[in-house]
Amino acid sequence: MFYTLLAGLLVAFAAPLLFRWLGRYVVLPLALLPLCIFIYFCAQVSQVLGGTRIIASTSWVPELGINLDFYLDGLSLLFALLISFFGFLIMIYAYGYLEKHPLLGRFYMYLTLFMTAMLGVVTADNIFCLFLFWELTSISSYLLIGFNNDQIESRTSAWQALLVTGGGGLALMGGLILLSLASGHFTFSGMVLSSNISLATHPLYLPALLLILLGCFTKSAQFPFHFWLPNAMAAPTPVSAYLHSATMVKAGIFLLARLSPVLGGTETWMTILLVVGGTTAVVGALLALQQTDLKAILAYTTISALGLLVMMLGIGSVLAIEAMLVFLLAHALYKGTLFLVAGVVDHSTGTRQVNDLKGLGRSMMYTGIAATLAALSMAGVISFFGFIGKELLYEASLESEVFNWLTLGVNMLAGLTFVAVAILMSYRLFWSKTSKPTALQHQTSPYLYLPPLVLGLLGLVFGLMAGLLPAPVLEKAALSILPSQKVQFELAIWHGFTPVLGLSMLTLVLGYLLYRFLPALHSAAPRLKKVYRYGPDSMYHTGFKSFQKGAKVFINTLQNGYLRNYIIYIVLFFCGLMLFALWRDAPHVNLGARRELLDQIELHELVLFVLVIAALFYILNTRSRLTSIVVMGLVGYSAALFYILYGAPDVAATQLLIETLTVVIFVLLLHKLPAFWYLSHQFRKYKFIAISILFGSVMTYTLLLVQEFAVESELKEFYGNASFLEAHGRNVVNVILVDFRGLDTLGEITVLAVAAVGIFALLRLNPEKGGKP
Repeated sequence: MFYTLLAGLLVAFAAPLLFRWLGRYVVLPLALLPLCIFIYFCAQVSQVLGGTRIIASTSWVPELGINLDFYLDGLSLLFALLISFFGFLIMIYAYGYLEKHPLLGRFYMYLTLFMTAMLGVVTADNIFCLFLFWELTSISSYLLIGFNNDQIESRTSAWQALLVTGGGGLALMGGLILLSLASGHFTFSGMVLSSNISLATHPLYLPALLLILLGCFTKSAQFPFHFWLPNAMAAPTPVSAYLHSATMVKAGIFLLARLSPVLGGTETWMTILLVVGGTTAVVGALLALQQTDLKAILAYTTISALGLLVMMLGIGSVLAIEAMLVFLLAHALYKGTLFLVAGVVDHSTGTRQVNDLKGLGRSMMYTGIAATLAALSMAGVISFFGFIGKELLYEASLESEVFNWLTLGVNMLAGLTFVAVAILMSYRLFWSKTSKPTALQHQTSPYLYLPPLVLGLLGLVFGLMAGLLPAPVLEKAALSILPSQKVQFELAIWHGFTPVLGLSMLTLVLGYLLYRFLPALHSAAPRLKKVYRYGPDSMYHTGFKSFQKGAKVFINTLQNGYLRNYIIYIVLFFCGLMLFALWRDAPHVNLGARRELLDQIELHELVLFVLVIAALFYILNTRSRLTSIVVMGLVGYSAALFYILYGAPDVAATQLLIETLTVVIFVLLLHKLPAFWYLSHQFRKYKFIAISILFGSVMTYTLLLVQEFAVESELKEFYGNASFLEAHGRNVVNVILVDFRGLDTLGEITVLAVAAVGIFALLRLNPEKGGKP
């Protein structure tokens, strides 16, 4: 599995180069990759169905014991098959959709990178490995949503998706670390095997649960984080069909299912998932009925479907997990189809507005057939796989031990919406009678209508052969979620005349009536915009603008262009950290005992001290730049004399050279310097004096502390002995810099050389000639 992911990364970054070499034929290697990955996972089906868990591990950070651990069970196999098969179809579809786009190679790079990241998420067995690929999905989806970066809508939506899902990813990482500390394992397989030890009573259970749920809810667009998904429809349609119907938004569902054996079964888990999932399903359904844009309609129905999946995980019974998995697969098939159909319609007619589209069946027959097949599955018509999923949702709600009528009502409302949208997406667009069908601007190519047609047919095939094709894999996926339960799938179209069948028929009838009222709902929708001003999306934009304004004020305050202010901030921050460390950990220095040292001051030392203080006082009061430069040099030379007096001639020589060079450079550039800034305001003067005294006091106390409580280190003894015996040098400092830390010194010299080149280039500029040399 590691090499499968590695191949995906290599092909992804090679995509632009392949496009440059192969041109339009770049679709061949890019589509071949997911097809080969799909075949590879198909080859593992027999082992997984036989009960074998395929495990792979590659060393990553051996010093910390961190590995890239992967394992394949029923749940990860189901998602891996979905991701790779959809990836194959989307690669073909993207070629037809963006055939003449100059950045097709870049698009394929982003798309392949996302596919690889999703495969890493569903096969990861290590929390660090999962987080790596989890964040890679956020980054790659950001690049895909913002692919049309010349449009402000795409850039804004990409930022929104990245901030919401990326912020949730950080919360997820914190929750996973807490969960690992509580369970004693860093791998999911280890957590599941030790799940017989209840974590519900552990102090870290609740914060870990809340953080993990936050990460999953943001990724899977649960209320109140649902707003980023409809806005992400600014992405090209292949992105919407792949990321926002079948893969990325299912990542949070996958992780909830993966961790269900570890975190599930508690009242907190059940309550949060039922409330959030049910609210999301209702909000998504209500908002979908108000939309007239095809992709917006599909986006909100996707949110509603994701809420139903979370709600089933909250119920947590065997029947609910069965319903969740069947509905997940059915939704991926029909929603992926409808997103692709919406893209074909937009590509061919130039619009996605429902009110402008009608009578497309004659000119887009294959696309209309695909839309009809997907719509029948979405509505839950008998013989389609969506019908089985809808019946299982109703059955799981009826048999739920908690909130059964409430969950049934949520399922009913979502089901009515799905039926109305299904009729809209099929009959209304393609088969309704009209004397003026919408004209096509471009003919539909096989690259565009074949992928949705394949997915639409699969919804019918899986429905007719439910017990033969999808059931075994779905059963193994359910066993991964409920390892201690007895799970047996018996999927079939007909179970006789049951209350659930009656609910299904009632949903179709009421859904048709709801479809008839859609024009009235669309007319009333603009009146609700005032309410949406206080919704999550509006709150996000308000908060984002406030953050930008606050950041601007903060940066303008700190980075105001005055070097002296930068030095003040650095000094104050350093002093604050030092004072906190000294107050918290450091031993106390007896300053009274140190007063005796003042009696040992020599006359020449006192003269130098007075000279430095006088020079500093003179600098604060001078109005001449030349005088200040000379006096600053005097302070530097005095410091060099102190070094000589205390036995550091090498440092003194360095100080003398630097001070001499500094004075010379200042004098040479004196006429080019800006106007001299004089401390005329007394407050400013005293402020700088106070900060200087604070810094000097902190450093004095620190040096006294170091001198009184010297730290014993073997390194000092090593350098003292090895400097002469091994490096043949008597100056320990020089030996350390040249021999023991030669690479560090070389790096510092390199930095100085680069700075010198930059200074030389700046000096060669001639502003009087327009900045040219």
